Amino acid sequence: MTLMFLRLFFVFLAIVVGYYVGALMGDFSMTWAVAGTACGLVGSIIIVLLEMAMRRFSMRNLSAAVFGLIFGFFMAWILTSVLKIIPMDIKLFSSLQIVIILIFSYLGMVIAMRGKDEFNLIVPYVKFVRQDEKDEIIILDTSVIIDGRIADILHTHFIEGRLVIPRFVLRELQQIADSQDALKRNRGRRGLDILNKIQKSTDADVLIHEEDFPEIRDVDAKLVKLAKLLGGKIFTNDFNLNKIADLQGVLVLNINELSNALKPIVLPGEPMDVRISKEGKESSQGVAYLDDGTMVVVDNSRNLIGQVVKVVVTSVLQTSAGRMIFAKLEDQPKQQGWKK
Repeated sequence: MTLMFLRLFFVFLAIVVGYYVGALMGDFSMTWAVAGTACGLVGSIIIVLLEMAMRRFSMRNLSAAVFGLIFGFFMAWILTSVLKIIPMDIKLFSSLQIVIILIFSYLGMVIAMRGKDEFNLIVPYVKFVRQDEKDEIIILDTSVIIDGRIADILHTHFIEGRLVIPRFVLRELQQIADSQDALKRNRGRRGLDILNKIQKSTDADVLIHEEDFPEIRDVDAKLVKLAKLLGGKIFTNDFNLNKIADLQGVLVLNINELSNALKPIVLPGEPMDVRISKEGKESSQGVAYLDDGTMVVVDNSRNLIGQVVKVVVTSVLQTSAGRMIFAKLEDQPKQQGWKK
């Protein structure tokens, strides 16, 4: 709404300026005034349309192009200053000056845009902060948004810093939400709901990043490149992305590793109460689950499904899928209802 107001105000000012400029140019002739008004209206509309079209351009690419243009002008000025020492016809010098400025401006812009990742002083990334402060940048990937636990973690204030959501992650999320597969479609819509919840939350500073890296097709590779460029961390629960980022020296916050680290520690010999919920793989085993989802395999409890029993931990197994606890009944005769 604010942008639309600014655009209309700009068009109005352009019409007024065009009217006065036309009137002044034509000695306050009405014909010139009308012509100036028309030129102001048409020119302002063209400029507004160009501004709207430039929304698709990357600000970082534009900044790199401007930097390259300034650098090219500077190099052309140095070279033409040297050429002034050489005696030559003024027409030849003027021609060479125009050609040199054109060539160096073009080369400067192209070289700067190709090597934009190497520039650290490009306008969008220049920040003036205190030396004792560090702004942490955390980049969210699609999987951690769909997972949904990120919203609860942010609410606890355990994570500080700016959350960056790349535009290409939003596109991938939208594609999943528009999928023909019902499961994928529900996951995508859940991710959009979680993202909306995060943006409305006051617990996090969220930024939508426009950089796309069109030369890279894989989303994981784009995330790693963006993290290296911004000096940020990737928040994910994707095992493959975790490995790729580690290999390239990018820090990763894995929500599954955090979840495993927060699970309660149990030791062999420790008693606990569990509810047997289903049969185990072995003929005598029953399976129970703790509140955090940890599987507990209990010997000789197959016939106790649905009952709360006291068990003693015999061993703990840590796997890539999580933690498994093996236990036995604390008082087997009593749990089975036997009488002495």
